[in-house]
Amino acid sequence: MKNYKIFTAIILLTLFSVSCKKDYLERTPGVAISEDEIFADPALAARFADNAYNYVITKYVRFNDHRGCTAQASDEAVSGNSEGSVTSLNRGLYHDHSNGPSLNDIYGVWRLMYAGIAVHNKMLARIGEVPPSPNATVPIFDAKRVEGEMRFLRALSYFELTKRFGGVPIVDRVYGVNEDINLPRSSFAQVTQFILSDLDIAITKLGNDADYSASNYGRPTIGAAQALKARVLLYAASPLNNPTNDKTKWQAAADAAKILMDGRYQLQASYGDLLNVPSSPEYIMIRIKGNTPLAGEMMQDFSMSPGSGGAQGQMNPTQNHVDMYEMANGKPITDPTSGYDPQKPYEGREPRFYDNIIYNDRPWQGGKIEMWSTLDAQGRTLYGKDYNPTITYTATRYYCKKYWPEVYRTVGGSTTLLNYIYFRYGEMMLNYAEAQNEAVGPDQTVYNQLIEIRKRAGIQPGADNLYGLKASMTQTEMRAAIRHERAIELAFEDHRWYDIMRWKIGSETIAVPMKGMDVVKQSNGSFTYTPIVLSATFQKTWTEAQNLYPIPRNEIYKSKGVLTQNPGWE
Repeated sequence: MKNYKIFTAIILLTLFSVSCKKDYLERTPGVAISEDEIFADPALAARFADNAYNYVITKYVRFNDHRGCTAQASDEAVSGNSEGSVTSLNRGLYHDHSNGPSLNDIYGVWRLMYAGIAVHNKMLARIGEVPPSPNATVPIFDAKRVEGEMRFLRALSYFELTKRFGGVPIVDRVYGVNEDINLPRSSFAQVTQFILSDLDIAITKLGNDADYSASNYGRPTIGAAQALKARVLLYAASPLNNPTNDKTKWQAAADAAKILMDGRYQLQASYGDLLNVPSSPEYIMIRIKGNTPLAGEMMQDFSMSPGSGGAQGQMNPTQNHVDMYEMANGKPITDPTSGYDPQKPYEGREPRFYDNIIYNDRPWQGGKIEMWSTLDAQGRTLYGKDYNPTITYTATRYYCKKYWPEVYRTVGGSTTLLNYIYFRYGEMMLNYAEAQNEAVGPDQTVYNQLIEIRKRAGIQPGADNLYGLKASMTQTEMRAAIRHERAIELAFEDHRWYDIMRWKIGSETIAVPMKGMDVVKQSNGSFTYTPIVLSATFQKTWTEAQNLYPIPRNEIYKSKGVLTQNPGWE
């Protein structure tokens, strides 16, 4: 098997913009290429198909281009400088957000997905017109593979819509200029069936990982289509979309995830660099981001502490999230036998804590992270280099290591490598565990997934080799264990926010006080640690309406009443 899996590279050359115009490709300025000419030329048709990759989500930080992510909307983190597009989500002001910046999780995604769907539909409609590649050993335009890619990408686009909005209009063909395109919403079940139909076809058209040369990085494989199918079915079985708890939906999700457990993929040996390697046996589909300068990029502006050369350092994990990390022995910090010391809160934690979280006094880039306050001899308050509440520094006294590996620094012109993971094997294991537990209960196959993930994490096996898991758990206990494992294993990878929505647990996770840590440096150099409730600026609201986003108001207005709004957002 090849060492690499699939890397979704975004095509830099945008061939066209979706509009009513027929002529949108140019050989030279002022010389237009008609649509008929495009599909009569295998090379141009191939480029048209490649353009579809410009309409997928490509990064974690997208709310305001490089200053906000779903982690800040969930209980994982807060935005340290109260970025408007993020705080509007925090306060439940989704309509304000959806009509705001184009790069966001509501209106931005709605427009991006439907723009991509227009490309997919056009390519599928005219794919049969593309002639064979002349005198080519390897076809310039592989119609079978292109159809698989378009169906996969269309399925992915509709899934990104349904997980945010529920049922949406199905646009499954090219509409003429004079046709009425004010389409009503289809139900969640109808759109899900449409997605699954596309994926079933894609699985028959795409190749395996080994079939793709390095020049074809960026194209979905059978594994990617199967992974998307597993995730789609998991969401369809979840409480938000399965109010009667139909066990057959959970079993379908479990079966779909199990298909990927045939040896094609495996857990990477290390957890800490999952976002930062060019290839991995765990990758099923990613968008690889090549080395790019720190200056002006999200890493410097968003992730790095100002005291270490960053610009704003506003990606701040909450104490709520930090407290979820267990001790190295696998016991929660609330367990009196765990060994947790509130005045040494960062000692003896499970290894993923050190992989994901930057905390006070952590050795870092030849020095130490300073997120303390202290009083000098004159009674004036002084601050460590990485914390200052009067400027734009961390609100919680934490930074996110997953987005800021230690090797990345501004000195010396460092560059970043931060991949966007669409699917990895660790998620498929957790998807299987969740679905199988709900379908039949916590059998040994469910335990096996969590044990393998926790073993890779570096948690101690314990005398029973359960890696801190309780033996003979009930289904309810296992459900809690799986949800906890997802929160840690998939932290900051764009899952937690949508998990909260599909599980309908916002009242337990969002509508609770968001906390940070107060760190005071004593005169002898030691520190005292006191968890605190953050100020009102960083608190979040939650209502049941927030289990779905509202359909963007502009779309409601344009539809002349055809589009109906989600409950609670009228």
